[in-house]
Amino acid sequence: MSTADETAGMGIPKPAIPDPAPAVPAEPIALSEAEKQHEAVVHDTAEAAVRAQLTKALGGRRGIVEAAIPTITFTLMWVITNELKPSLIVSIASSLVLLVARVVQRSTPQFVINSLIGIGIGAFFATRSGEAKDVFLPGIYYNAAYAAGMLLSIVLRWPVVGFLIGSVTGDPTAWHKDPALVRLCSRLTWLLMLPCLLRVVLELPLYLADQVTALGIAKVALGWPLQVAALGAMVWVLARGRTPIRPVG
Repeated sequence: MSTADETAGMGIPKPAIPDPAPAVPAEPIALSEAEKQHEAVVHDTAEAAVRAQLTKALGGRRGIVEAAIPTITFTLMWVITNELKPSLIVSIASSLVLLVARVVQRSTPQFVINSLIGIGIGAFFATRSGEAKDVFLPGIYYNAAYAAGMLLSIVLRWPVVGFLIGSVTGDPTAWHKDPALVRLCSRLTWLLMLPCLLRVVLELPLYLADQVTALGIAKVALGWPLQVAALGAMVWVLARGRTPIRPVG
């Protein structure tokens, strides 16, 4: 008689054979598929969606400081030395120090990289011409192009701020079907365009007059402070209205 039979004869139940491993619950899979099909719209109004996107774009106080430091260091070195090369070296070095700090802290280097690219392009222009004022020329071109592009988008009734809403709803163009949303986005695009236009109007005469120090001061003063003022005006407009977002699909 086998051991198993002896155990059964003694009235001791045989050990139960374990069931196969349970299947993975269906709920997480269903949620994952739902997320792939459509990202949940957490903002019920266009105003809330644009406010959220503007907050991301601003970068906080640290982002504002990081954007201004290369220009400040270049301008200070120019005032002290009146030499292009040392001013560029110190400006680029300051950006690299900020970048290393971001990497060490494992925080996003987006705003430092943007600043570094800007000063790098300016340095390219200036070293080719030998003129310190040309450090600021790409910025003037950049703002002129942005102002022209945003103005064109308003005229064509496809204001660029509308695509901020599109990025939240999951459909980049659905907002254009709603006239109320188009009007709101046009007003916001005007406010976003004005700082770019003002920089060109004020900085171009300084560039043509070879006023390097004044250009540096103007670039800092008309940079993030002016952008924050414009975004503040946009937030004020957004706070006054509640334009509903119609979910896509």
